[in-house]
Amino acid sequence: MTVLLQADGIGFAAGGRELLADVDLAVRAGEILALLGPNGAGKSTLLSVLAGDQRPARGEVRIDGRPLAGYRPAELARRRALLPQTHEVSFPFPAVEVVRMGRAPWAGRRTADQDERAVARAMAATDCAHLAERPFTALSGGERARVALARVLAQDTALLLLDEPTAALDLRHQELVLRVARERADAGHGVVVVLHDLTLAAAHADRIALLDAGRTVAVGPTAEILDADLLSRVYRHPVEVLAHPRGGAPIVLPERPREAD
Repeated sequence: MTVLLQADGIGFAAGGRELLADVDLAVRAGEILALLGPNGAGKSTLLSVLAGDQRPARGEVRIDGRPLAGYRPAELARRRALLPQTHEVSFPFPAVEVVRMGRAPWAGRRTADQDERAVARAMAATDCAHLAERPFTALSGGERARVALARVLAQDTALLLLDEPTAALDLRHQELVLRVARERADAGHGVVVVLHDLTLAAAHADRIALLDAGRTVAVGPTAEILDADLLSRVYRHPVEVLAHPRGGAPIVLPERPREAD
């Protein structure tokens, strides 16, 4: 598969702490790559570096073979879209206007009709079309998360970088978001998603990059990385990995003390 993004030897420090060290990563067209690891492992920092929002102290990130430093901001915004963890908008814009903000990188390059079709498709895909005229500031956390994802989808880029997109969502919408990611990957896009739910990652990711203390512990196919011994060591808690009775996808469960009979 075509490599859309390549990161080599990435190092990053802040506040006197090394947050990333010697990270190598490739993101391919047609796949979902999940970034997993315990709190503080460096997942969100890595995603920000991959997006070009933070510059690494060492190493280089390339999109389509070209260093991020060689892109102008609007040009980079047409190549990749980043969904951050927080979804703050200072003014009570209607939700549809927030989604339209995702079209800004295409100003003057697409017609108004194309922009509106992209916005409508994105809002339908994330189940938020009915929220179109409601003020963003009046929405619940889950509703804001879906509108924010619609904005990213409307940006219409080959690379999607999603930081914990399921964190504020109920079960139905968690599955919806990852089905949308799957559809984008199947259409030839590359998707990088930070997740905490290992079983969600097992069900939807093609490959996993497992991080710990700012380093990539393992990168590979999902079934290989979701190994009980490896996960127990990285998460510092014993886990069990079971096969789903239908399809065999891994189910990751923390081991819990059994009550005495």
